[in-house]
Amino acid sequence: MITPSPRLPKGRPREFDPEQVVQGAMDIFWSNGYQGTSLPDLLKATGLSRSSLYAAFGDKHGLFLLALDRYIAEAMARIDQEMDAQCDPLDGLRMFLSGYVQRNSGAKGRKGCLVVATAMELAGKDADVEKRVRGFFQAVEGRLAHSFERARAQGTLADGLAPQDAARAVLAMVEGLRVIAKTGVDGKVWQASVDALLGRLIK
Repeated sequence: MITPSPRLPKGRPREFDPEQVVQGAMDIFWSNGYQGTSLPDLLKATGLSRSSLYAAFGDKHGLFLLALDRYIAEAMARIDQEMDAQCDPLDGLRMFLSGYVQRNSGAKGRKGCLVVATAMELAGKDADVEKRVRGFFQAVEGRLAHSFERARAQGTLADGLAPQDAARAVLAMVEGLRVIAKTGVDGKVWQASVDALLGRLIK
């Protein structure tokens, strides 16, 4: 279950758009990581003064959580569109896997994934962050398992394979791809790899 974003504090009208601030924060945290983003970096990326940032968002950590929540929400919206329950489950799984390959090929892939980077940097050290990262992975696994359950219902899941096991295998591969993509990956090679994996999981 994904933790909902904290509510932005209410008060008198501000001279900045909180949504744009969160977007700017997400971009800089995504590029530099949490520890690698200094307060001056954050102020430059968001256009806020130090006092405005603290008054509106509490501190760097509070703004980071909002940025992470936005990233997760956008990722889940994309995944839900790719694995639309109204579409054939195998078509949805193929679209999901192809999307990961496209987003992680070449220069785009070198930017990495904010969730994966955050997991490696802060999971086990920050309970708020760990809860969100765990929730994201569980949510993706759940979407995948549901698609594989639908595939089993229509007789296209490999014999003897549990939908949950298939979901975990796919999740492990795509998140591993996120890490490897930091070194640069060939989209054609990885498309063949994900096709091969899916081919083992379905009839």
